Amino acid sequence: MTRLTVAPRDVNRTFMNFPFVEDLDTLKADITIIGMPYGSPYSIDEMTNDQTNGPTAMRRASRNISVDLDRYDFDIGGTLFDGQDIKVVDVGDVPGEAADIGGHYRRSEAAIRKILAAGAMPIILGGDHGIPIPVLRALDGEGPITVIQIDAHLDWLDERNGVKDGYSSNMRRASEMAHVDRIFQLGIRGQGSARFEEIEAARAYGVDIVTAAQWEKEGTDAILARIPDGGRYYLTLDADGLDPAVMPAVAAPSPGGISYRQTIDLIKGVIGKGRLVGMDMVEITPSRDINEISSITAGNIILNAIGAAVRAGYFKR
Repeated sequence: MTRLTVAPRDVNRTFMNFPFVEDLDTLKADITIIGMPYGSPYSIDEMTNDQTNGPTAMRRASRNISVDLDRYDFDIGGTLFDGQDIKVVDVGDVPGEAADIGGHYRRSEAAIRKILAAGAMPIILGGDHGIPIPVLRALDGEGPITVIQIDAHLDWLDERNGVKDGYSSNMRRASEMAHVDRIFQLGIRGQGSARFEEIEAARAYGVDIVTAAQWEKEGTDAILARIPDGGRYYLTLDADGLDPAVMPAVAAPSPGGISYRQTIDLIKGVIGKGRLVGMDMVEITPSRDINEISSITAGNIILNAIGAAVRAGYFKR
C-alpha cells in the first residue's frame, strides 16, 4: 500500500476540507491534491527553507476562501462542481527524509504515477519550483505535452553548485524530456538567474517567451492564440509570476507582475483549448505573507482551474 504522510496536526486541515485519503493504490478520485514540500537544494540552508511550509499554508488559508462550495462563485460562473458528481481528495504530502534528500523526487514521481493510473488529475502544492521536474517525468505517458509556466524568471540554469534539478533549472530539464513538445514561459520580467547563455539556450530550443509587459500590452486572448489548440497541457505557476500586490509571500518579489484576473483567464482559456493533465502552485514563502493573501489567492486560482475543468467536461461519465 502506497501512503503519503502529513503531520498529525494537519490531518484535519485538508485543502478546502476535501476528504483525506492515504492509500494511493486504491485511489478513486477525479482530482487529487498533493503536497510536495521539498526540492533539490542548492545549499544546506535550503533543505528546509520556508517554502517547504507552502502546502500547509495553502491548506490552512483555504478555510478562509469559502464557507460552502455549493455557494455561487462569480469568478467561476456558478458553483464549483456545477451540479456534477465530482470527487476531489487530498492525499497529504510526499514525505521527506533527511538521509535521502534525492528520494523526495523519486517518491513524488511515484506518487504522481499512482494518481495518473487511478485516472485522476493531479494538482500539486509546492514547495519550490524544482517540483515540476519529477511531475513531468511521471507524465511521460501523457505526451506530447505543452508546458505553460507563469513566472518572473526563466529557470534555464543547467546547474548550480553541481545540482541540475533545482528550482532554477526546471524548464531546462523539461526541455530535455522527449514527451515535452512545447514550452511557453509567461510573465517573465526583471532580473533573475538567467545569463545570456541561458536565454540563448531557451530560444534555440524554441521557447515562446512572453514578458509581463507583452502580456499587458497584447492581452490574454492574444497570448492564448499562441498556444496550440487541442493540446495536452501542464501548468506550472510560480507565485512570483504574479504581482506582489496579490502575491507578496515570495522570496524574490518583482513589481509589474501578472494580475489575478490575467491568471485565471489564462487558465480557463487553456483548459477550454484541450486537456489539462496537471498543474502546480509553488514558491509561496508563508512567513512573508500578509493576512494569508498569497495562500488565499493561490487557493482561488486552484478552484478556478477545477471549476473550468468541470465545465469543459473533463469528468463527465
